[in-house]
Amino acid sequence: MTTAPPTGGEGRRLRRLRQLTEVPVAKLASTTDRQVADLEAIGIETVFDLLTTYPRRYLDRSRQVDLEGLFPGTEATILATVRAVRSRRTRQGKAMVELDVDDGTATVTVVFFNQPWRAKQLRAGTTALFFGKAQSYRGQVQLANPVVDVVAHDDPAAALDKMLRIVAVYPQSTKGNLTSYDLAQMVAEALDRAGQFLDPLDDVLRERLGLIDRTTAFREIHLPSSMELQAEARQRLAFDELLRLQLALGLRRQVIEREARGIVHHIEPGVFDGEVPHSLVGSLLASLPYQLTRAQRRAVEEIFDDLTAPLPMHRLLQGDVGSGKTVVALLGMLAVIDAGRQAALMAPTEVLAEQHAQSLAGLITGLSVADPSSLLGRRPLRIATLSSRLTAAQRTATLAGLAEGTIDLVVGTHALLTDEVRFAALGLAVIDEQHRFGVEQRAVLRDKGRDEGEGADPDLLVMTATPIPRTAAMVVFGDLDMTVLDELPEGRQQIHTHWASSELEVEAVWAAVRAEVAAGRQGYVVCPLVEASDKVEATSVTAEVERLAAGPLAGLRLGLLHGQMPPEQRDEAMERFRRGSLDVLVATTVIEVGVDVPNATIMVIEDAARFGIAQLHQLRGRVGRGLHQSSCYLLGEVPTPEGARRLDAMVASTDGFYLAEVDLELRGEGTILGARQQGRSDLRLASLLHDGELLTNARRVAEELTDAHPMLEGAPEVADELRLLLEVEEADFLFKS
Repeated sequence: MTTAPPTGGEGRRLRRLRQLTEVPVAKLASTTDRQVADLEAIGIETVFDLLTTYPRRYLDRSRQVDLEGLFPGTEATILATVRAVRSRRTRQGKAMVELDVDDGTATVTVVFFNQPWRAKQLRAGTTALFFGKAQSYRGQVQLANPVVDVVAHDDPAAALDKMLRIVAVYPQSTKGNLTSYDLAQMVAEALDRAGQFLDPLDDVLRERLGLIDRTTAFREIHLPSSMELQAEARQRLAFDELLRLQLALGLRRQVIEREARGIVHHIEPGVFDGEVPHSLVGSLLASLPYQLTRAQRRAVEEIFDDLTAPLPMHRLLQGDVGSGKTVVALLGMLAVIDAGRQAALMAPTEVLAEQHAQSLAGLITGLSVADPSSLLGRRPLRIATLSSRLTAAQRTATLAGLAEGTIDLVVGTHALLTDEVRFAALGLAVIDEQHRFGVEQRAVLRDKGRDEGEGADPDLLVMTATPIPRTAAMVVFGDLDMTVLDELPEGRQQIHTHWASSELEVEAVWAAVRAEVAAGRQGYVVCPLVEASDKVEATSVTAEVERLAAGPLAGLRLGLLHGQMPPEQRDEAMERFRRGSLDVLVATTVIEVGVDVPNATIMVIEDAARFGIAQLHQLRGRVGRGLHQSSCYLLGEVPTPEGARRLDAMVASTDGFYLAEVDLELRGEGTILGARQQGRSDLRLASLLHDGELLTNARRVAEELTDAHPMLEGAPEVADELRLLLEVEEADFLFKS
């Protein structure tokens, strides 16, 4: 892949994106001082900001509905000018704004309820786009509460004369007084003055990918000559966004590999088949009351291959709820300990770290490691937790054990990243719920392995308990090799999910809980808040446990669990529930991950609309872990269509990867990309859900480019553009050498 030549016809230099970032919008003749201030208020300071503020939709005027052709029941976009404005109050006291609008073919009434500010926004003489469903009122056609995009406030006739057959409609903001027409004028001037753009994709590559050139793309996205060319423009500019993200990930991988100092762990052949005496891996496998699934075995083999390779492992372990990620990660840690190293597991919260430590401690009971100083030559495998609940003496002893190598496995939170934590020989770092940890934090944990011994990098295994779509994973985790556990262990029960919103339905849920308890099983009730709040109308766990004990679940043994309880009380409540001393555990989301009680068969989630899909799926995964049929009940009404879609999806499927796609569609890329979705590297056009083929092509091109030009040293134009558009910290990390 090569870049276009730096000059265009008759020696005219091609425009680089960096140049656009150096030209303030005040330089445009079409802007006034007031408009410059309004542009800055919505984050548009440079010509680059302006040209990457893309239209949010388009009105094809050849398909536009004239007012004379508007009939009740028709959903349409109309382009019309306000002729009269009236404000009044209804008999119920609601504010009402009435507009008479016309488009030269007819006049209709547009009505807004409880939007008094519309009278100022849509004064007489304003031309706007109105989108909504026409209805009949007293024999006349009208639009009620339509979506509005202001085209122009002043001289609308002149605006209409200049508007193209396809009208670009730009995002509006209450922070400024700019109209869509104002932005269109500025964009048109900027494009005319910018001229031809430098294109990082050469003619051959563009033809292979079926993409148009960048100059045409910028013009057609803003000033489309046809909807077909507008679609091609969007595809090209979306590809550029995805290519930048994939290039950044490719460079990150190259930086890591160039600086890597790997550990080649020795893992005995036949360890899977119990042929290695005293092997921790073999001992654990022999002690498990079940066989690993094929997916688990494949995952462990991939991890072992990485551990025995000269480059450090950078692998993502992704699996649905209950797919057995913890056992897979533990086998990797035991293999490293078998080879004479230490392992660390980092969790995002203290509660989750404690739950992991307790779960791992139960699995490794009875395992021992070689110890020449011991009389028998072996000692018990030692696990420790690094958390705030430790006394000063305990903390000192734990830190000393890590530094001396007498602690084999440590579980902790961000506390593991502090300077006082040192390891004798850290061989593997496992990070749970990676999307809450940044790249820099990963690097800090990695660097701790360089502090001692020969200064080698520990291997890195990232676990995510929240499945995300493949396309999103290629962006968020693109610098990691990926292992997916796509098989659930035998005996996992299908969970039946129901949504109960009416009073009668909710009564039936509590009856179902009592029936499960009567049959010898247990259940969970999850509430959004610890204590009642005046600001948020949601069930609080402390009030709810009292209400349930006095009402629907009277006579049952109820327990309380939330993150604000002292650790000792949390442990006691959880242990009583595990032993069966409690029938129902009323809790907050502290039970979201890591809680495994096979006898729990019913999950009730109150105010379910307040939770996201990923959290609902995780909570549901706390049941269905034993031999009995399990159920999950989602309680409460939902205030929004999006909330209803979330709950409908939960009822329809238990497939975490399908639910992740619904979540991505509803919430958008920003919530999944996290810190990556900021500033100039935003995905403004590309969709991780719908542009899978574009993303695959972008990844392939990024690999070709970084293979041909390591660290982009032979592609200065591409490197300059990437540095410009990435966040400063990431650009410095990638290009520091």
